[in-house]
Amino acid sequence: MSILVLGSKGLVGSALCRQLTSKSMRFIPATRELIDVTSPTSINAFFELHRPRVVIAAAAKVGGLMANYEFPVEFLKENVLAQTYLMEAAHRFDVEKFIFLGSSCIYPRDAVQPISENSLLTGPLEITNEAYAIAKIAGVKLVQGYRREYGRKWISVMPTNLYGINDNFDLKTSHALPALMRKFHDAKTNNKDTVELWGTGNPRREFMFSDDFASALLHVVDNYDDETPINIGTGRDISILELSAIMKEVVGFEGEIAWNKTVPDGTFRKLLDISKLKSLDWSPSYTLAEGIRKTYDWFKANYNNARLSVNISNR
Repeated sequence: MSILVLGSKGLVGSALCRQLTSKSMRFIPATRELIDVTSPTSINAFFELHRPRVVIAAAAKVGGLMANYEFPVEFLKENVLAQTYLMEAAHRFDVEKFIFLGSSCIYPRDAVQPISENSLLTGPLEITNEAYAIAKIAGVKLVQGYRREYGRKWISVMPTNLYGINDNFDLKTSHALPALMRKFHDAKTNNKDTVELWGTGNPRREFMFSDDFASALLHVVDNYDDETPINIGTGRDISILELSAIMKEVVGFEGEIAWNKTVPDGTFRKLLDISKLKSLDWSPSYTLAEGIRKTYDWFKANYNNARLSVNISNR
């Protein structure tokens, strides 16, 4: 069964490719150079040529808090177009399993913690990533629509905050963990005495190593079939203060941390309820410290080729 991995050079896509390779499974790695996911012509030509039976849509426009807030048009428009065109092609070419990757940010800002899948659309979204969240909610509803109207065995998965090899380390557009890693690394390299971090450090977040996510996702593909999305995470959260302490130790930065409390914290807590995932008999392999160390080892070895600068508006 041929598996198409869209976004194969990205954080999630590359982790999936490593997992599939380790399992000796046949797959098609696809990059934006091979398929433009915002072009129906490009998508249809690629599907006609390769005829995938499983499609994992790991290609999307993603970014951190500041990028989401500054570029709502790009995040909403590009993601809605890509997922719509991809599902249209998947239906046309009779793809057996289409795996849509949502995001934990689709859940209400004030959702009861830990957040269950049933909390979707029960309250207002966090304003700082509202455009991206709305795009992803539309994707979830499209998957449900294809299941109900056409009987498709497609599913949506809701990842928690992911990090790992091939992450985005651009300080303007990255998520919290890779941004922290870049800041501490650059400060150590440049012999700085202080690292400035945003907010108070009190918000709590759940973080999952990308290779663990890839393992969980492939397990879900084989063992889950329902229109309700399924959360994928670790079931544990940590404060940004605690995360910064781990990062400081792993990187080996010996200076001080200065918290810029003029920058908003965003949602105070975001922890996923992973009861469904646990019921499928899956558990992560990496602790947070282990995942961070593995990521940092890769980051140091590949610093010159890592994504240190990303143009959100044009990519």
